Amino acid sequence: MKKMNLLTQIVIMTIMGVVVGSLFGENVGFLSIIGTLFLRLIQMSIVLLVMGQIIEAVGELNPKTLGTMGVKTFTIFLISSVLAGGMGVLFGVLFQPGSGIDSASISGEGFKMAEVAAMSFGETILNFFPTNIMQALAEGNIVHVIVFSILFGLALSYVRVEDEENTILDIVKRFNKIILRLISMVMLIAPIGIFALIASTIANMGLQVILPLLKYLGVYALGTLVYLVVWFLLTSFFCRVSFFRLIYNMTQIAIMALVTTSSAVTLPTELKDAREKLGIEERVSKLVLPLGMTLNSNGSAMHMAITVITISQIYGVEYSMTNYIYIAFLAALASLANAVVPGAGLVSLAIVVPQMNLPIESIALFAGVEWFVGMLRTILNVTADTTTALIVAKTEDAIDYGIFSHGIIQEV
Repeated sequence: MKKMNLLTQIVIMTIMGVVVGSLFGENVGFLSIIGTLFLRLIQMSIVLLVMGQIIEAVGELNPKTLGTMGVKTFTIFLISSVLAGGMGVLFGVLFQPGSGIDSASISGEGFKMAEVAAMSFGETILNFFPTNIMQALAEGNIVHVIVFSILFGLALSYVRVEDEENTILDIVKRFNKIILRLISMVMLIAPIGIFALIASTIANMGLQVILPLLKYLGVYALGTLVYLVVWFLLTSFFCRVSFFRLIYNMTQIAIMALVTTSSAVTLPTELKDAREKLGIEERVSKLVLPLGMTLNSNGSAMHMAITVITISQIYGVEYSMTNYIYIAFLAALASLANAVVPGAGLVSLAIVVPQMNLPIESIALFAGVEWFVGMLRTILNVTADTTTALIVAKTEDAIDYGIFSHGIIQEV
């Protein structure tokens, strides 16, 4: 097992959990204690992880050099992430991937789901802003923590430029390394924790709890495809380029994202193809693409939104329209806090699922398909970053349309 990567171990232990839970039934119900302990170990660092990652990402920016190009980049990042979160909500509501389980069969004696209050539009907006950050930290209110962290990081970026001796950013970076190491240590026992959660879940609920996963994967794949088509159409229209040529020029980037499931590993290919196939000037690509890897995660936003909707359907929780809007924005904001740690998808779900009064134990159901989800998530992440660079380049008159249409002609 040590020679296998973490996701492979998780998949194997998920299958073993299904087998053990099916064979031994209620006799393995005690395993839920181990699973719950694993989830608590993840949860205990989530607030600090989110705060630290966002403060570092925003605080590292130089507001004096970003200028209007930076404002354009962040605006497109926000629009694309909210659109991805909204599409995740839409596809979840339309196709009902969590409806394969009878909620009555899992809401047995002793199980009570907290009611989710319908919010007015004004309340939805106000709920994004904290009145007391210490209270938000104590209550684990991720949205409030994210908003504060963005503003704190922005203020830190200005202070850092004005006072080069200020060491707060360096302290934040060092602290983040410790938190990331802590979460990496916890994720080492993820296969055991997932096994325990799956086995105890199957023991209590039966095999029917697994059935919606195939539908969930299909809905997520369809949502990813539709989003890419819509976003590519918008990009090609705005940039005055061929839709089909745009797809062709980005094929290599998509394949690299698919096989590596890593935005960081795909970044060199993005930078190369942005110049040699899309004709984006380096002054744009070298700013937008690294920022996108850190701050723009459309695939993660869609993943979190559609998973929250799926879990709510499994547990029979109904949301209002303003709740759905809140979920879309919550997923978009939470995608800012994506950390490069093993099993990052599960960590992301641990951020958003409790915020909608859903049981965190439910994320174990999705551990077995995390590898497939990671492929779709990464493709969406990197293609959105690259198209954002193309859109920004258009506004800066920084696209070489000759290169876009024919590529760079290699000299002999």
